[in-house]
Amino acid sequence: MTLQNRVTPLSQLIADPARGLVYGNRGCLHDATGRIRRRYAGRRWIACRLRFRGRQRGPLMQPGRFTELFFLDEATAFAAGHRPCALCRRADYDRFRALWRELHPADTSAAAIDARLHAERVAPGAHAQRLHEPRALLPDGAFVLSEGVPCLVRGGALLVWSPAGYHARAGSPVVADAALITPPSLVAVLRAGWSPLVSLLHPSALSPPRAGAAPACRGATG
Repeated sequence: MTLQNRVTPLSQLIADPARGLVYGNRGCLHDATGRIRRRYAGRRWIACRLRFRGRQRGPLMQPGRFTELFFLDEATAFAAGHRPCALCRRADYDRFRALWRELHPADTSAAAIDARLHAERVAPGAHAQRLHEPRALLPDGAFVLSEGVPCLVRGGALLVWSPAGYHARAGSPVVADAALITPPSLVAVLRAGWSPLVSLLHPSALSPPRAGAAPACRGATG
């Protein structure tokens, strides 16, 4: 059975057999039967390495344990509002905090970072993904909602996201009226030249297939 633990740029949890390059969690989201019951449990939303110190994961989504989530790449994890894990990605986390300190000098603890990101990723009074207005030219790796579709900003154009990868959309320049999906604080990190240990972009973003062609599935499955 395909588990409902793939995360979209809009932070939705879907069931899809395609494979992802980044792993993470946001608490226990499933019940004893493995069914997803909530979008998040707490403010600590992290993005991790697929493999760490040879640890073997048992069956996924065990009762009472955190829900293992999988993302296409780091750009997707950022769009959904996840930050680097301080354990398995310590070097990334330390660099992330250094960049964050320049942006938010008074909010450098993990709790303060998570609180600010939570306010930017969850709409007030609701559990839906919060969207923002782009206020400057967006860096590569940011996500926008264009014509109802989550798209990656890459080289001045938009690439359509799918669980298996990206594809180019004919006639799709970055448009000014697209809504920003990636939380603004994480957009600022991308703009600073974020280069993580995990894959920032899925390989399909480097040479995306034409519209309608299916990207190849790579990475680890959820």
